[in-house]
Amino acid sequence: MRDIDLKTLRLFVAVCEYGNIARAAQEAHIEPSAISKRIGQLESDFGVSLLTRGRRGVETTPAGAALLEQSRGVLFAMERITTDLAAFGGGVKGRVSICASPSAIAEALLDDIASFMREPANLNITVDVEERLSIDLARQLREGAASVGVCWDNADLQGLQIRPYRNDRLAVAVHADHPLARKKSIAFDETLPFDYVGLPPSTAVHTMLQRAAASAGKTISYRVIVSSFDAAFRVVSAGLGVSILPVEVAETYRRVLNVRIIPLTDAWANRHFVVCFKNFESLQLAAQRLVEYLCRRAQLPPSRTSCEAQGKE
Repeated sequence: MRDIDLKTLRLFVAVCEYGNIARAAQEAHIEPSAISKRIGQLESDFGVSLLTRGRRGVETTPAGAALLEQSRGVLFAMERITTDLAAFGGGVKGRVSICASPSAIAEALLDDIASFMREPANLNITVDVEERLSIDLARQLREGAASVGVCWDNADLQGLQIRPYRNDRLAVAVHADHPLARKKSIAFDETLPFDYVGLPPSTAVHTMLQRAAASAGKTISYRVIVSSFDAAFRVVSAGLGVSILPVEVAETYRRVLNVRIIPLTDAWANRHFVVCFKNFESLQLAAQRLVEYLCRRAQLPPSRTSCEAQGKE
């Protein structure tokens, strides 16, 4: 089978988008027969029909629809490669793909990235941030789908290099009239007699709380499961249960909702985040610079902005 060239893919996508070979040929400034020949060769190579041809134009077959989706992805990736490589014509330039856990995004990460991008030396560096649960984040890094990750160090990061980032502390969020509301601090097992507002089972916090409850010989009674910090605080504010959430995120909601934040005394409630990647030396220069900046930034005293971000676990 011959290699598929990019021009053929571009022409195939154009035909599918216009629904007409003649129109695609006109836009590409070539003869319709040339496009038909290229697509015919593809069909011959793969032994499948890609287009259904009719009086009014063409439509994709199931195989053609699959090729169309993949072709768009390939062409987008090639455009990104071209842009990134062209950017190295002078100075430190490039695009960094970073995936981060919702907790990291909810707290200080976006502020840190914004600060990094505002520095004059980094004005030509573009950063793509994608939210991922820790288990998916680690897989993306191992597969090379992202350059850098930021997540809780409790995740399975085997095979990845890590550097320390920021810390946070978990606390109990309760309604102001809740029986626990007057406590200054609290142990996790003291909260277990009450109904919980929880995050999805796929999240790291959910898994950790289940293990902590099992260690105490008890179970957690979930009255509501929500998908985000914002939703958890609103349900707690409605008096439907208690929830375990980061103190740094809680500050925002404490000011506007009728909620009390009580720090947990358990050792596991103090969490450590890390910046992770497959191999630092293999990262492009822009990514290396971002990693080093995040690690330096984490060593600074906490600022108000780190408590004012919103998000979900």
